[in-house]
Amino acid sequence: MTEITQEEISEARPWLLHVDGSSTAQGSEAGIVLTTPQGDDMEFAVKFEFNASNNEAEYEALVLGMRMAQDAGASHLLAYFDSQLIVKQVNGEYEAKEEKHGAIPPVNRGVKNQVQKLPATSNS
Repeated sequence: MTEITQEEISEARPWLLHVDGSSTAQGSEAGIVLTTPQGDDMEFAVKFEFNASNNEAEYEALVLGMRMAQDAGASHLLAYFDSQLIVKQVNGEYEAKEEKHGAIPPVNRGVKNQVQKLPATSNS
């Protein structure tokens, strides 16, 4: 019987990233859940030290989650979140009004990224 290595598991199954950013009068924040190919969850709550719109908070949460995944060793990342605008901008389907909202962060160039919108029923 051949033993499967952790590297082979990582290549076969992607890391999963779920992010949700928000902006209120009290500031901008995000929730990030990063799931390893083995099914282990890492949960983070982030308070941004700058004012942002809701879409900017969503984008910043995605960028931060992608960087965290790369730092943790991800080579294939499947990201889910609820902003269709940001998903389409990151995937190149929409042109971003501001350059910072269009490009995959340079830190993630070596990671195979897929970004998908969560179905409306999953965002509760």
